[in-house]
Amino acid sequence: MNIGKSLHFYLFRDYSTKIYREKSMELNNIRSNRSDQSLIKEDENTKQKKEKKPVFDASIKIQNVVASVTFNQKFDLNAIVKGNPLVEYRPETFPGLVFRLKKPKTAILIFRTGKMVCTGAKSEKEAKRAVNKVVRELKKTGIIIPSKPEIKIVNIVASANLMGKIELEETVSFLSKVMYEPEQFPGLIYRMDDPKVVILLFASGKLVCTGATNEETVYKAVEKLREQLEEYELIYH
Repeated sequence: MNIGKSLHFYLFRDYSTKIYREKSMELNNIRSNRSDQSLIKEDENTKQKKEKKPVFDASIKIQNVVASVTFNQKFDLNAIVKGNPLVEYRPETFPGLVFRLKKPKTAILIFRTGKMVCTGAKSEKEAKRAVNKVVRELKKTGIIIPSKPEIKIVNIVASANLMGKIELEETVSFLSKVMYEPEQFPGLIYRMDDPKVVILLFASGKLVCTGATNEETVYKAVEKLREQLEEYELIYH
């Protein structure tokens, strides 16, 4: 073999080997970096999962929102009946007129004094939406309503499930303002001071909360009750 060709062959082989090694090292470094980044990401995700506290879910469901509505005027109920034949008005049995809506599914009681009561809503927003819809319907039939309604939530009824069995007899000894007479009513009545609500608590862990004037109060009351029951070991999951 020619010496020049031989030298060229070995130089090319050495150079190729060097390039191959360098590229291999580069590839390994890239893989290593990706692997490290993946591990860091997994580490961060694991850390976040560990740090994230479980959210308490008592399956709280708003069953009824009652709103009181005031207008700065009086209503002619007979005129409302003429324009809205589907409303219910029996003055001999009830002084108010009942205006039922399909959407949202609610009933509005209208009185001559300029007062209304909305019942059946499943949220505060839904109650306000129902009142405003009735006002629009009345205006369409010629009822003059110059002022905006003053809407106030007066009661929210909610149900919940604490997901555990409750020792009702023992609960009487630990919580104040409770009443439990199983021979008359199967549930325990708890009058909570802060927030101010009344809770009907059953051995199954189910409850009914009433007396709240906003939805946030319902959640606070149920959470507080759960904490009290767990603190005194009165609930068994």
